[in-house]
Formats: sequence, structure tokens, C-alpha cells
Amino acid sequence: MTRDVYEYAVIRVVPSVERGELLNAGVIVYCQPRGYLCARVELDEDRLLALGCPVDLPGVRHALSAYEDACGEEAGPLRGEPLGSRFRWLTAPRSTVVQTGPVHAGLTGDPAAELERLLARLVRTART
Repeated sequence: MTRDVYEYAVIRVVPSVERGELLNAGVIVYCQPRGYLCARVELDEDRLLALGCPVDLPGVRHALSAYEDACGEEAGPLRGEPLGSRFRWLTAPRSTVVQTGPVHAGLTGDPAAELERLLARLVRTART
């Protein structure tokens, strides 16, 4: 199986930038050789609220969904932009409640499966 370079970043919620606490809430994956760009979010609202900071949950949900929307066919203002430009715009540093972490790279033969693996490893928690 041919493996191609992909890049990814964790989408996180930082309810209080001053406190520096954050919750991983999604992942965005870009694989240029395969023309793949996809973001998936899974916000654990209970864990976010447990950080003890006031949070505008509807605003956070809306901001998170914008990542998923920007990767799709109906990408709003990013429609028509190349996938690489969209990824760079989405992962640009921001000082907001919803932001991405650093961009990392790897090799994959299946970017969609890689996205699922990253979600399981970096976003989801084991429920006991």
C-alpha cells in the first residue's frame, strides 16, 4: 500500500486563555496527494464545564462546526480555495476560545482512517 504524507492539528477549546487550560475537541486532517481535507469534532461538554470557567456553549458549538463546514463542498467564504489554503487558514494561530494546536505530519495509506485513529487517541476518553 502506498503511504502519503498527511498533516493534522488538534482542534481545542480554551475557555480561559489566561488559565491555559484546554480541552481537545476535534481533529483536522489534510493529505495533499490524495486531495483530502476533513475535520471532525466531538465536544465533551461535561468535561469542558468541569474546567470551571464560564463557557458560551452555543458559541463554542458554532465555532467548532465551522471547522467541519470549511472542509466541505459548501465551504462558505473558503469555497473555491485550494484544500491546502483552507488547511493553512484553519490552522493559523489564534487567540480565541476555539483554536488549533501545532501542525504535525505523518504517513498514511488512508487519511479517513487516520482521522478516526487520531480522534480516538487525542479527543475521546475512555468511559468507565
